[in-house]
Amino acid sequence: MITSLLLFCGSRAGHDPAQAALAEALGTLCAARGVTLVYGGGGIGLMGIAARSAMAGGGRVIGVIPRFLMTAEIAQSGITEMHVTESLHARKALMHDLADAIIALPGGIGTLDELFESMTWRELGLHDKPIWLLGANDYWAPMLAVLRHLADEGFAPPDLFRLAEALPDLAALAALLPAPDALAAPLP
Repeated sequence: MITSLLLFCGSRAGHDPAQAALAEALGTLCAARGVTLVYGGGGIGLMGIAARSAMAGGGRVIGVIPRFLMTAEIAQSGITEMHVTESLHARKALMHDLADAIIALPGGIGTLDELFESMTWRELGLHDKPIWLLGANDYWAPMLAVLRHLADEGFAPPDLFRLAEALPDLAALAALLPAPDALAAPLP
């Protein structure tokens, strides 16, 4: 059962308000389902929106932020736990250790870096955690086309899409998380 979800997403909110609404709804969903939200610890962009939403819903939020980004990403105050690391590598490793599954919402190159590293680790057998992509208005379609191109050109295995699954909407994610009545049972 998924008890913690690692979120990769932008430190900016982007131009499409639907992406911010999605981040807020994700935080609310995690709180409602008793799923701990693990993320990069920032208080800005989609990261901050999701974290504040989860906290507002009574959820548990764990941030992991490198010391050098505490001011650039403005570390989110008031979350359940904040871990401060000395490097981005340590940040990614700890976030992975704290989560049962991974989801990427829209973001920039930092989000892509985290996502591709997670996919690479999964391809190499370093973990078998589900990785999901979720974004409003077909945000991930161009990236999925690039992945198809990699496979078509022989630079990736034909089953590349087993590494990460694009979800059509938040309801599809909700179906993968514990049902609200599962919260009656104590979590391990």
